[in-house]
Amino acid sequence: MRIVKNGDVHVSAPIGMSRDKVMAFIEEHKDWINEARKKTLERHRQRAAFFNKLPLATRAQADEALKRLKALVEPMVERYAKEMGVQPSRVYYKPTISRWGQCNIKNRSIYFSSYVLLLPEWCVEHVVVHELCHLLEPSHNARFHALMDKYFPRWREARQETHRIQKSSKR
Repeated sequence: MRIVKNGDVHVSAPIGMSRDKVMAFIEEHKDWINEARKKTLERHRQRAAFFNKLPLATRAQADEALKRLKALVEPMVERYAKEMGVQPSRVYYKPTISRWGQCNIKNRSIYFSSYVLLLPEWCVEHVVVHELCHLLEPSHNARFHALMDKYFPRWREARQETHRIQKSSKR
């Protein structure tokens, strides 16, 4: 049994188990379900509160964010791409809340979430190096971690700080 993002309860049961047994199981765990649903909905509320700190509702807000993003990220990409001997085919920006960045290995393009603007500069730098490292190593294996250690030794600390910021700003 699990609670999915929208708060619904999903129950998996063996084939042939009677509906009555499944319903009895759900009834027996009603307190857990209610508590888990509360936590899930609270996490979503907190997440929305964090991302809403960067207004992107109007064209002017989106344009201003893009201007700030480019001024922040592009010098980092240029610096680290040169240092690492890589060159992304394209760098672009999207207001995604599921990822800070993403690298498309096939076409060598990289995107960064507009919401990196909510992070300290050194954490943004971590995201930039992370995505550029994917141009050298697609997966998160030992070689990838070694590249991160080489080009941004504080990456673990930056990742931890990014998580902390997201969580603490939710309170």
